[in-house]
Amino acid sequence: MAGAGLLAADEPSPVRVLRAEGRSDLFLTADHAGRRVPRQLGDLGVPPAEWERHIAWDIGIAGVTERLSARLDATAVLQVYSRLVIDCNRNPDWATAMPEISEITPVPGNVGLSAADRAARVDAIFTPYHARIGALLDARRDAGRRTVLVAMHSFTPTFKGERRDMQVGVLYNKDVQFAAIMLELLRAEPGMVVGDNAPYAITEASDYGIPTHGEKRGLPHVEIEIRQDLIADEAGEAEWAERFARVLTEADRRLRGAA
Repeated sequence: MAGAGLLAADEPSPVRVLRAEGRSDLFLTADHAGRRVPRQLGDLGVPPAEWERHIAWDIGIAGVTERLSARLDATAVLQVYSRLVIDCNRNPDWATAMPEISEITPVPGNVGLSAADRAARVDAIFTPYHARIGALLDARRDAGRRTVLVAMHSFTPTFKGERRDMQVGVLYNKDVQFAAIMLELLRAEPGMVVGDNAPYAITEASDYGIPTHGEKRGLPHVEIEIRQDLIADEAGEAEWAERFARVLTEADRRLRGAA
């Protein structure tokens, strides 16, 4: 359903900002941190059980990002509406931004969307989220602050029947410097299997956040993927936030030393 008021006045903003004045040089984003749906859109025709799955959100990543922000005193920007409404890590012009099928699950509420339907979702969710990230990054730049962008995501233990044994993935595209440091540090963790641009890889044709806010601004950056079964409860979220607080702090120290 289209309309200028896709979000009612009593519905949450799509953007949660934690520690806007955080002291850390690390700046966290979480594009898929929630699974809310604007009331106007109902359930998009998707059965209740499917909203518990990864197709609706990045399971566990909100809790990890919240804890990591607190441990580092780092600014974090989280997007709270479901990726089935609009995927904020995709260009809105792409079909994958409002998928008619997610993995193998049909999304009837995304079939046959008009230009006005799509624009309503962009205006209500995508634009405010990325505008807030941009404004915070602009303010840091204008204040002469150093920034390292860390995009937080999670991935499924299996995908279309294929088991993923890695616990974490380090993703990058044109600038490998910070990612290379993270790969080295994470591989030194006992028992850790680390994906190098796996289970996904960043490209200008598949991702929006890092190319827009990292590469175009010339900021050092990395995208992190954590396997969802490892962060599906509070204990797992806390464990991985602790690990990344330690690893990111050391990686940033090494990055500064290499500058």
